Amino acid sequence: MNIIASSLQGAAMSITPMIDREPLLDIRNLRIEFRGKSETVVAIPDLSFKVMPGESYGLVGESGCGKSTTAMAIMGYLGATGVVAGGSIRFNGNQLVDAAPKELRSIRGRQIAMVYQDPMSALNPVKTIGAQLAEVPLLHMGASKKDAMAMAEAMLADVRLPDPGDMMKRYPHQLSGGQQQRVVIAMALLAKPSLLLLDEPTTGLDVTVEAAVIDLIEELRQRYSTSLLFISHNLGLIAESCDRLGIMYSGEMVEEGTTSEVFRRPKHPYTRGLIDCIPDITGDKRSRTLAAIPGSIPLPQERPQGCLFGPRCSSFVSGLCDRPDLALEPASEEHLVRCVRWPEISAGEATVAPVETQMIARSTAITLSDVNRLYPVGRRKTVKANEAVSFEAATAEIVALVGESGCGKSTLARIVTGLDKATSGEIRMAGENIAELQASERPRALLQQIQMIFQNPDSTLNPSHSAAFSIRRSIKKFGIRKGKAEIEQRVRELLEMVRLSPAVADRKPNQLSGGQKQRIAIARAFAAEPSLIVADEPVSALDVSVQAAVVTLLLDIQREKHATMLFISHDLALVRHVADKVVVMYLGKIMEQGTVEEVFSEGAHPYTEALLSAIRSPHPDEAPRERIRLSGETPSAVNVPAGCRFATRCHRKLGSICDTAPPPLRKMSDTHEILCHIDQADLAARPSVLAFAEKA
Repeated sequence: MNIIASSLQGAAMSITPMIDREPLLDIRNLRIEFRGKSETVVAIPDLSFKVMPGESYGLVGESGCGKSTTAMAIMGYLGATGVVAGGSIRFNGNQLVDAAPKELRSIRGRQIAMVYQDPMSALNPVKTIGAQLAEVPLLHMGASKKDAMAMAEAMLADVRLPDPGDMMKRYPHQLSGGQQQRVVIAMALLAKPSLLLLDEPTTGLDVTVEAAVIDLIEELRQRYSTSLLFISHNLGLIAESCDRLGIMYSGEMVEEGTTSEVFRRPKHPYTRGLIDCIPDITGDKRSRTLAAIPGSIPLPQERPQGCLFGPRCSSFVSGLCDRPDLALEPASEEHLVRCVRWPEISAGEATVAPVETQMIARSTAITLSDVNRLYPVGRRKTVKANEAVSFEAATAEIVALVGESGCGKSTLARIVTGLDKATSGEIRMAGENIAELQASERPRALLQQIQMIFQNPDSTLNPSHSAAFSIRRSIKKFGIRKGKAEIEQRVRELLEMVRLSPAVADRKPNQLSGGQKQRIAIARAFAAEPSLIVADEPVSALDVSVQAAVVTLLLDIQREKHATMLFISHDLALVRHVADKVVVMYLGKIMEQGTVEEVFSEGAHPYTEALLSAIRSPHPDEAPRERIRLSGETPSAVNVPAGCRFATRCHRKLGSICDTAPPPLRKMSDTHEILCHIDQADLAARPSVLAFAEKA
């Protein structure tokens, strides 16, 4: 277990003055085109930035802004239709554009390496980890097979994977997501490259795994003096990991500067919009709404004249902001901005009015009592997906289920919605026990009352049918409206409710953006007029700006309809903003539950502490706070620990009692419970890991 205090601001490495230093990576006036048979798409019209030796440089922006395309151009992986049509990419003084293939091969992998978003796409499923890692020193360093295998095993130890010798013999599918990503990092660092490109390296990882991976990257960066080009849409991650950053929009740089300067004093309206989209762990839905950026990034062939952000900017002035050739200009030393109005636009906090809350009579909407879900594996083994799960949700209340992958959140959601059934226990709703009833066995009225919003709308929207068809089908199925005219009127009302134009009705999923598809999924769920919504990671696949818009929309509708919601998420900052009550799960059991204020601000379960300490903040002035890094992997649900489920990873473990005896339930208050051997007074006396942040 590793507990550290982190200043969190910029990176751990201070910025060295750039005077008299040559950049390691120098991109100037880069233009990237994708040339098809019928048209040419200009993905990057004109991009310039530098990465200095030993520096961590962040590249930030929404999906479609050109971040990954830039990284692929550096690596020379633009594909058959991608072309660098202008400008230069210089690495260590060498021109990479139009370089000979032999020269590029000597640079890629050896001097420049890349860590991709999806580790499984970078690992060969039919080769062992050892064989794949050994290829790097064999190919790029001329090592013997014996030396290559030794170097590979040593690097696995460097990335803190347990039992490197055994890990060398495993195949990718035998590793967890966090382990796979560490292997990919090990592969990238084996040749000790001067520059490491990181393309969303922690997307899809649990918050605790993400924290450990980012700490590892920073540690290895310091050890090997490696420069980083860090691509991410996670501003908190960039704020803590990078020395400088560039904000990209529609293929061009709109702001650049030191991390602390850009986050403290953002100049471009787009940068401020991105920052305002982020949930704040010191506030919630009652104190502020998330300020979403209206509209979306223009298609390359539809870029406006002048400021590309103009159509979405509230400060746009015709005749000024739409003039051609707007250049990056200095706002201060080492701070550049592409905005003609930046001196007169206030950089203060967003003026968002507090949300008015309605007082409604709270009755119990759903009660879970000792719910168990066991899956037999073979003749003698059993997967304990859920064990003795008990909690309740009141009418119009949002209960968040949080925990790492494999903790049982989604299994519980499937049981509640009837996609699976409990092995034992009770789930009471509308006077009926639905725990052991799958959807096909439930009465129609009950099916109507419970609806689900999934993480990926692509997997639930039929690609052959229009948006209106998906909504219309739900209305017809439950008889919400009768007659064609009434049904079509209801479709229009629901599209308006989720703030979509009527023009969207006839479009198919492939003609919609990610945010539009999720809005259709929300409209379809509420078309049944349910009393309970189960939202399983409903915004995790969306950009931060789209996420803010969808979350605000979801909260507005939930508030208006007085619907109860089970909100599943691994984003603790988002949970702090959305939830009324929080249930923390680990390995199938509830470790802690209470109001959102109790769980985030009072004595907490050690596992909850670790989850909260992994929240990353984009506030440079935040005071240092404790970081808790969990060691090891979550035990198998087939062979759970005999005592406390969390004992094998706990940083506050008392001793053998935690390994052998089930922990007692500590009643911290009428609404706050913690399952732990630690004495109740000691739990209550420990300050929140977020206490420093709240004081700042």
